[in-house]
Amino acid sequence: MTAVQTPGATPGDAHRRDIVATFEVRMTRFLDPAGTPTQPLPAFAEDRNLMVRLYRAMVLTRTLDAKAVALQRTGRLGTYASSLGQEAVTVGVAASMRDDDVLLPSFREQGAQLWRGVTPVEVLQYWGGDERGSNFAGPRRDFPVCIPVGTQTTHAAGVALAMKLRREPRVAVCVLGDGATSKGDFAEGLNCAGAWSLPLVYVVNNNQWAISVPRTRQSAAETLAQKAIAAGVPGEQVDGNDVIAVHEAVARVVERARGGGGPGVVEAVTYRLADHTTADDASRYRSDDEVSRAWAVEPIARLRAYLGAQHGWAREDETALVAACQAEIDAVAEAYLALIPEPPEAMFDHLFATLPRELARQRDEAVALARDASALADDAARRAEGASPRTPGDDEEAGDA
Repeated sequence: MTAVQTPGATPGDAHRRDIVATFEVRMTRFLDPAGTPTQPLPAFAEDRNLMVRLYRAMVLTRTLDAKAVALQRTGRLGTYASSLGQEAVTVGVAASMRDDDVLLPSFREQGAQLWRGVTPVEVLQYWGGDERGSNFAGPRRDFPVCIPVGTQTTHAAGVALAMKLRREPRVAVCVLGDGATSKGDFAEGLNCAGAWSLPLVYVVNNNQWAISVPRTRQSAAETLAQKAIAAGVPGEQVDGNDVIAVHEAVARVVERARGGGGPGVVEAVTYRLADHTTADDASRYRSDDEVSRAWAVEPIARLRAYLGAQHGWAREDETALVAACQAEIDAVAEAYLALIPEPPEAMFDHLFATLPRELARQRDEAVALARDASALADDAARRAEGASPRTPGDDEEAGDA
């Protein structure tokens, strides 16, 4: 032990203070903003096929986000949370998981969902208010989008505990935003993870903004990764705009958890280039200069530069990939718009095995309102065609005939 003077003590305070523990938080980065390696790369970065797959997933995610925002702006989709600028985090996380692991996302992880087998149509269905979008065709045990901030962090502890009790070699990976680290849910889930040595990895997608609250006003902590220390959990940072770094760090921590080494926290430092959601106007609380500086270090351009320098990625490759992603998402949008909406009462069908009496009453009311609305629409159509509106007896007469 080393005796030191207590910080902030008066000059005359010569009492001995022993250091009983020390901690550090390390940052991983492999590519600088220009795509140039800053240190020896992990072996997987030499695999051109994998790197192109990661790049395509990031481009596809950005293309889907752009289409979703356009659909929302034209009244054909609900409020949407774009992941613009954060594609390396979501794709890098998903690429670090096995198929039978469980992803617990927040509401900006569509890149991870796509990588793991959620279809783009399902993503649009969810944001269009159709719960069928959460009935994934692919990762059946992955959790759906979590809108309440931070609540998935305690769910993740429960999932990981179940894995441990069943002695399954699986890992729960929970993604949360920087704002969620200020919630009690995160502290509770993290404490359980540490105390019970759960196979759980928390990935903090630190995009610098919790809606309109900047990172600097959320916490006095120098890093968010160090919040893990209080729970006895290792925490580290990664450059969230470097998909190689994200993949290496998260995969390493995931495999440690899978092998019985306990939980971990990875803080991915990135930036939210878009508004918080389509219901937000970020220009009210941050400057254009700040956003411009963030665009200069965004992840897709960084990886594109690396591919060009290290793997012979040419202009023709880029043109073909962008066109293919755009064509795929255009077809996805058409398929989504062609879906027949569920009836209004469907909103009640995924809440309880047996609806409580009050909700059953509301469901019956929704059915009646929908029937009345349909009848009004039919009458309007008949008038437009010059026919008389239907009367209450029309159905009975039709039945007698």
